[in-house]
Amino acid sequence: MSDTKPVIEIRDLHKSYGDLEVLKGVSLTAPRGHVISLIGSSGSGKSTLLRCVNLLENSQSGEVLFEGEPVAWRGNGPGRHPADKKQVARIRTNLSMVFQQFNLWSHMTILQNVMEAPVTVLKRDRDEVEAKAREYLAKVGIGDKCDVWPAQLSGGQQQRAAIARALCMEPRALLFDEPTSALDPELEQEVIRVIKALAQEGRTMIIVTHDMNLARDVSDHVVFLHKGLIEEDGPPETLFGAPKSERLRQFLSAVAA
Repeated sequence: MSDTKPVIEIRDLHKSYGDLEVLKGVSLTAPRGHVISLIGSSGSGKSTLLRCVNLLENSQSGEVLFEGEPVAWRGNGPGRHPADKKQVARIRTNLSMVFQQFNLWSHMTILQNVMEAPVTVLKRDRDEVEAKAREYLAKVGIGDKCDVWPAQLSGGQQQRAAIARALCMEPRALLFDEPTSALDPELEQEVIRVIKALAQEGRTMIIVTHDMNLARDVSDHVVFLHKGLIEEDGPPETLFGAPKSERLRQFLSAVAA
């Protein structure tokens, strides 16, 4: 695919749970090498949007494109679902997601956790994967924890292991769903440092975050969601420095209080 195509593009996405309309026509683009942050109050649709990007949730209408390739759908409305399971699997392996809860396998060492998907899903050579896994664990600052169990790590270390696991898939984009909200402030900073380093490398990322400093520091573009719609979006210096929307001003005042 041409590098000029966005890695991820969402067009007029709608998502409901029964009568509750969570996304009411959201469009966004994540160009290659850009960091997009999604901010907004709880219930604004941020995490749902991210899950629709990764096809963990089925939207009722609108388009999801990966590197210019639209997801093929079957059916309409509530019954709509992806038409091609192989396409979904291929897209998901190129969009690594880091969740709020670390989701590490408790019966595997940290190294085994990081190696599992590249070996079993991508069928990569085990020795090559192990070398990469050790490299990524060192990159996130826990190279000395390869042989320990998840329960022996702090929350911040577990989240960094989860980031190493995502990186080991060597994806085209990383998706972060509130990666620091389950951590206390000291451990939160460990994870933020890793995310900032990844942003400086020019990785494509979409980050759902409650941390306005993180959004301000790492983003090329910030999207403020309110009640399932994009209320305002733009570069961080504009969105945080001179917000146009009264709702955004209220939100920023509330989170700064």
